[in-house]
Amino acid sequence: MENTMPVAVPGGSLEVRIGGGGRTGPTLVFTHYWGGSAGTWDEVIGRLPPGQPTVRFDQRGWGVARELPGPYHLDRLADDLARVVDACVPGPFVLVGHSMGGKVSQLLAARGPAGLRGVVLVAPAPPEPPATVTEEYRRGLSRAYDSPASVRHALDRVLTASPLPETVLATAVRDSLAAGGEARREWPSHGIARDITGAVRGIKVPVTVLAGARDLVEPPDVLRAHLLPYIPHAALTTVPAAGHLLPLEAPGAVATALGDFLAGLR
Repeated sequence: MENTMPVAVPGGSLEVRIGGGGRTGPTLVFTHYWGGSAGTWDEVIGRLPPGQPTVRFDQRGWGVARELPGPYHLDRLADDLARVVDACVPGPFVLVGHSMGGKVSQLLAARGPAGLRGVVLVAPAPPEPPATVTEEYRRGLSRAYDSPASVRHALDRVLTASPLPETVLATAVRDSLAAGGEARREWPSHGIARDITGAVRGIKVPVTVLAGARDLVEPPDVLRAHLLPYIPHAALTTVPAAGHLLPLEAPGAVATALGDFLAGLR
């Protein structure tokens, strides 16, 4: 069971979904990928122990928050995430970020907010952009969500290693199209290419990184080369046979990793 709470942010409010509360321990605060939504985490949250406290929301410019004005850069998204934590999490918490949401989570973690106990990065965008993130690559990426057909192509050929169930695929297509134009363009134009290595060196809490063994976007070797040197205490785990969309392709593996991470904090 989840409750919804509006959280004031510059330009309006975010609709935050708050679940669990029947267990002690840190709240899991989820941040979705470029093209995702709070619903990206449905199957993961459904596999967590009953009562596990959770917080999730559509980021600025996406889903129910698509009308929130910009800017949509990483610092603003991290500011929004900080406001959500301040308003909705009364005690300790763990940041759980996927892809773009992983980069947002890294930025907030680097600020050392009170109550932060750890970070779980799920197929995250690394703090150092790899050489493959060229201007040509970014131009192509900016067109990935232009139409239902282009979204399906991206999901089938790039983002996943195996077919998604049709209902999950339909939701992913809908989410990818549910963005304002400026928000959709910001990540490929700027966010993906931004170097945040100077910031993430300041992350002091435990960090776990999950990588899909068949991820074409952020493969394990990229994360070893472009994330681990800057967060050297992070532990990298590879999820077999999975692509980039781990919350949709391997929700059980993500939920298990979250449970193991929380157990290690006790």
